[in-house]
Parts: sequence; structure tokens; C-alpha cells
Amino acid sequence: MKKFSVSILLIGCLLVSTKSHAQENYLKYHSKVIECEQLIVKGKYSSAINLFDSLFKQFDFLFLRDLKVATELSAFEKDYKSGMKFTKLGIKAGWTLESIDKNNNLRSLREQPEWARIMSAYDSLHNIYLSRLNLQIKEQVHEMFKKDQKKALGAFIRIGQKAKRRYSEKKFAPHSEHQLEELGHIIDEFGYPGERLIGNNLWGSVILSHHNSISENYNSKDTIYDHLRPKLLNALKQGEISPYELAQIEDWRIAALNDHELTSYGFLGAIPDDIVLETINKNRANIGLRSIDLRNELIDVENETGMNLHLPKGWQDNKITVANRIDGHEQ
Repeated sequence: MKKFSVSILLIGCLLVSTKSHAQENYLKYHSKVIECEQLIVKGKYSSAINLFDSLFKQFDFLFLRDLKVATELSAFEKDYKSGMKFTKLGIKAGWTLESIDKNNNLRSLREQPEWARIMSAYDSLHNIYLSRLNLQIKEQVHEMFKKDQKKALGAFIRIGQKAKRRYSEKKFAPHSEHQLEELGHIIDEFGYPGERLIGNNLWGSVILSHHNSISENYNSKDTIYDHLRPKLLNALKQGEISPYELAQIEDWRIAALNDHELTSYGFLGAIPDDIVLETINKNRANIGLRSIDLRNELIDVENETGMNLHLPKGWQDNKITVANRIDGHEQ
């Protein structure tokens, strides 16, 4: 596996109190999504659709990724009534008209009479989505993200690992410390600025991932992230951050501290054997993330059916492999 000695990389308005949804435990939400995925890999598509439908009625905020999966599954199964229902929910959750139009897997839904009515109501449905966002915080975090990208570019363009590391520790680290302080204030007052609060699940996680991958020397002494971490775990329970974001943020830190040879969640670093795999799957289960094997089985379903099950892509485009499996086989 390719190693990186320098881990700073370019990774890729209503003021709403987060206290109002404190009673919702999104670890239960994510566990139900995993149950849906287990049904999918067994080919029990109708059962998965019904379970998605039940789940979506239980929680106020729904992750767009799950609505997209449920919609595509309904279209594949020719359950057009459910597909229409999930499409409307998806628009209310931020599914854009451009994204919907580009999705060829929804072709059968577009042929149904009700589709035209949904599209005519798009603006009103989309306004429901916009009304729940904190646009002031969205703009603030977007500016933080742009500053972070610009600052990270400084490490990227330096020649030589020593120069990159020196820049990371001397120039990027003070900037990042200020960023995390500002992010902490936002979390304390409004909640974590992710999909639920600002309609974006990238900016905050990139800022945190950059901080966690400054250098082995810096991150081994860093206490700022340790202070922020309990707030992120609480945000996970509140549905403010997804398991995917949290796993990536955490894995960048583990990778930076171990020359990219270790991983906690299987996003970065190698999985050497089944013993480590067991630990990784426990870590994933603790934050509501599917097991490695289930993820790989879902990729098989994608390949067999043509559906897009919206698995995290980028660092792990294909199946996640285990170098030396006890049974002698790789996934």
C-alpha cells in the first residue's frame, strides 16, 4: 500500500437549536439502515423497502443517502408507490433536480403519471429543505473550508517530505488550531455543521481530517481533537454527523500516527488479517457503520443489479480487502 509521510492533503437562515431533537438516538437509526442493507444482500428487496418506510416515519431528519437507496431499490423492484413517496422525501432532504434527472436508475419512476405532479411540486418541496438549514452557519463553515483548502495547498506544493512536514507543523498547525476552536464554538451553540444543520457533509469533516493528519509528531501531542471528540460522538447520536464522516476523521488520525499502516475503521490503511478485521468491525458497529463484509456484499449487489447503493467512494472505490484471511480468501 502506498505510504504517505506527510498526510495533509487536499481532501477533496434559521438559527435552530439542536436541543429540540435531543431525544432522537441516531445510532438506532443507523442500525436499522444496516438491517435494510442485510435484507438487500439477501435479495429481500420488498422487505428492505418496507423497513426503510417504517424507519423514515420514526425520525424527523433523514439522511439523503438512505432516501436515495430506498428510491432506487423501489424503482428496481417496480414498487412505484414507495418510489414516489421516497422521491418526495428525498427532495425535502435536499435531493436536487439535476441529480434526480441524471439518475438513469429512476427511469421507470419517471414514466409513471404521478412523476409529473412531483416535479411540479419540486420548488415547494425544496423550500422545505432550505427552511431548516442554518444559512448563516453554512456560509461561515464554507469560508472556513476555503481557507483550509488554501492553507493545505501550501504543504502540497512544497518539494520534499521535510519541507512539507515543516510547513505543516509551523504554518498549517496554528491555522488549524484556530479552525477547531471556531468549530467547537459552532458545535456548542448550534450543533455539528453537517448535513442536518447546513446541508453539507464535506466541509466540516475535511477541516477535522486535515487537522488529524498534520504530522506524526504534531498529532501525537495534540489535545485539541481529544477535547472535541466527545462532542462529535454526541453529534453522531443526534444525527448531526454521519458514521462515514466520523470514521474518516478518526482514520486520518490513526493513519498519521502510524505511517498509514493502521486503520480503525477500514477507510485508510491496511487490514492485515482477520484478527484486526474483527476489531475494525467492532469499531464500525459502535458508530453505526456496516461491517466490512457487508459493504463488500453490497458492492456485489451493485455490480449484479446496476443499482447505486451510495457506498462511500474515493478512498475505497472497490472492495476493502484483508491481506491474509484465515480462510485463505480475500474479499
